[in-house]
Amino acid sequence: MTNKQIAALVGLAPLNQDSGKKRGKRAIWGGRASVRAALYMATLVATRRNPVIQAFYQRLLAVHKPKKVALTACMHKLLSILNAMARRQSPWSAPMPANA
Repeated sequence: MTNKQIAALVGLAPLNQDSGKKRGKRAIWGGRASVRAALYMATLVATRRNPVIQAFYQRLLAVHKPKKVALTACMHKLLSILNAMARRQSPWSAPMPANA
């Protein structure tokens, strides 16, 4: 599946609330709540222990994103990483340092 399809399946895709000329706020909803709940807990741990997700989360907080918005973005990023791992059938591998 593509990253957009899997995000919609889990309920992480931002859906609009538009009608005519009215443009509403985007929100995530729908999808599989049990998968989203498990992904939420995994992302909470990843923001503290995974260097890739932790750096992404801290960067979002540094530009004054609300914590829930930053956490949801991290959930989406983690889901994309897991999707790529499943597609390639490869285990997690930490990225190489830039100054190595």
